[in-house]
Amino acid sequence: VQLQASGGGLVQVGGSLRLSCALSGGTLSSYAMAWFRQAPGKEREFVAALGWSGTMKNIADSVKGRFAISRDNAKNMVWLQMNSLKTEDTAVYYCTATEHPYYTGASEAMYAYWGQGTLVTVSS
Repeated sequence: VQLQASGGGLVQVGGSLRLSCALSGGTLSSYAMAWFRQAPGKEREFVAALGWSGTMKNIADSVKGRFAISRDNAKNMVWLQMNSLKTEDTAVYYCTATEHPYYTGASEAMYAYWGQGTLVTVSS
């Protein structure tokens, strides 16, 4: 399984970005998906997760109400819609997959597959 994240870039405070994650070498419906991020000088942290069917979600408190995760199993695609961006959202964002299709937790150890990351920079 390979994950390819894209959509990062430079955006101003208050702006929006949509990150995309394409899964190849497997069937998306077999996996729960998540996004993590790592800001400069900080540890990687959980952002959002979505179960295989799209009905089970988990969103980190730091982004709740601003970020949304979605998926289209037919297209093997996952998205992270980011609105009302803040400077503290600046980070490399990673798409990840777990073979536990109902898992929506924040434990990195549960996610076996990781994309290469896409950089989001929010400027003031």
